[in-house]
Formats: sequence, structure tokens, C-alpha cells
Amino acid sequence: MSQETVQIVFQFIALVFAISVHEAAHAWTANRCGDPTARLLGRITLNPIKHADPVGTVVLPLLALFSHFGFLVGWGKPTPVDPRHFKNPVWDDIKTSLAGPISNLLVAAGATVVLAIISATSPMGKALVHGFAPMSSSPLVPITVLMYELLYINILLAAFNVIPIPPLDGSHVLRHFLPEGARRIYDMVGMFGLILLFVVGGPVINFFMRPFVLFFQFILARI
Repeated sequence: MSQETVQIVFQFIALVFAISVHEAAHAWTANRCGDPTARLLGRITLNPIKHADPVGTVVLPLLALFSHFGFLVGWGKPTPVDPRHFKNPVWDDIKTSLAGPISNLLVAAGATVVLAIISATSPMGKALVHGFAPMSSSPLVPITVLMYELLYINILLAAFNVIPIPPLDGSHVLRHFLPEGARRIYDMVGMFGLILLFVVGGPVINFFMRPFVLFFQFILARI
């Protein structure tokens, strides 16, 4: 198996895991806030089959990978949430919405910890983490590559979802701070906002992603 094929496989694994964590976090938080809808549908799980969208989790990511698209794109089935069950509708909706991106940042932090441990194991491990070592048969190589894929894909998914454009998670936060009339118009944007983001959104995604990337790069540079 070529190095490029291995990287594609690892990227796909990392994306599917990131999506599963993201949606499971939404479901778990909604349940904690009083809405059992997602729990009753079996969505509080890391089983990717429960969260997979045929197009967003399989077709588009594989097309992006094999066509060498600029960045990996994908999504899972939206986690069903019924705000009528929330004890505190506004605050619980915000917590449930932010749980997905926060869970992805926690995975990115976990990958960073593993990379720090690899870096501390040996000069070879340190060189691998910092990109100074040639590819070899060391078992540290695939682990390091997988951790980097987990790190950056989870950052991408978190940053993408905090963009305040419906129906992304960030929109569920911003809408609560808008006047009633503006909120109704904002909610009506729906999927059109996401389509617009995919058409002209490269700079927007980079704007939201850059602070997270710089933060984790700062940490990696010091391990």
C-alpha cells in the first residue's frame, strides 16, 4: 500500500471518527438538558453507522480525498433535537449546539497529548512529530500520521461548525442574540447559507480555523 493511499485511509478514518464524536456530543448534551429524542434513536454512541450520511460521510469525503480537493469536507446526519423538552430553552440550545465543536477540540487536544508522548519517547519520535524524520518501518510512523490527521480534521470540523451561518452550530448561538424579526429572517436562510458557504466560503472557513490551528501549532512546536 502506497504512502498516499495510507494517508487517504487515515484521513477518512479520522473524519468518520470526528463526525461520530461531534454528533454523539450533541445527543449526549441534549439528553442531559432534558431532551431524550436523540438518545431514544440510539445517537449517543460512537458507532459511525448511527451518524453516517451516505453523501456527507461517504461520497463527498472520498471524492475530496481522491480528487485532491483543497480540504476534506463532510458531515453526518443532523442530531434530532426538540427544544420544547429543554429546561432552559435558550441556554440549553446553546450548550447542545456548542457541544459538537467542543468535543472535536477535545479530540484534537487528545491527539496533541499523544504526539507529545511520542515526541518524548525517543529522538526518533521527536523527529517524527516535528517532521524531520524520513518515513520508516517504525510503528511510531502510522501512529504519528493518524494523530496529525485526527488533530487537523477535528480542528477543521470544529471551526467549520462554529461559523454563524444556518444550519451550522454557530447559528444556534447567534440567533438567540438577534431581535425577533431578524431571527425569523435568519432562520429562513436555512440550507441556502450552507450552499453559499461552499461556493465562496474558503476564506471564511480559513478565518475561523486559523486561530485553532495556530494554537495547536504553538503547542506542538514546544513539545
